[in-house]
Amino acid sequence: MTYEANTPEEYVAQIPEERKPIISKLRKIIKDNLPKGFEEGLNYKMLGYYVPHSIYPEGYHCDPKLPLPFMNLASQKNSINLYHSGVYAKKELYDWFVAEYPKRSKRKLDMGKSCIRFKKTDDIPYDLIAELCRKLTVNEWINIYESAIKKK
Repeated sequence: MTYEANTPEEYVAQIPEERKPIISKLRKIIKDNLPKGFEEGLNYKMLGYYVPHSIYPEGYHCDPKLPLPFMNLASQKNSINLYHSGVYAKKELYDWFVAEYPKRSKRKLDMGKSCIRFKKTDDIPYDLIAELCRKLTVNEWINIYESAIKKK
C-alpha cells in the first residue's frame, strides 16, 4: 500500500491501527540504533533512513536529487517490510543476518534481496533489527555504495 504523506508522522498516522504500535516500535529501534549521520524522512512513499546531501552531496546515482538511501520501513498490504540496502550490498552482512535470524525468531525468515517481510508480527526479532542497524556507519555505507556503482 502507498500512503500520501509529507512527514514520517503523517505516514504513521495513515497506517492501519493494528500496525501503528509495531511500526512505531521499529521506527524507534531504527532511530535509536542507526549510527550518527543517517537521517529519517520519507522516500519512495515509505519511512526512509538515508545519507543526507549535507554528508553525501552526490545523492543517489539514479536520481541525484534524492539522498543516498540506506533503509526503508513500510506497511504493505500483507506485511510490514524492512528494506536494508547493506544486507543486499554486503554479502558478509547478509550471511550474518540469515544465520542470526532463526536464533532470535520462531518464524521462518521471509526475505528478498534487501526486503525482510514480517507477515506475522507476533515474533519480530527487534533485538536483531537493532543490531543490524548498528552494523554499518555512514562512511562504510558510502564506501560500499561507491564500490558497487563503480563496478557497473
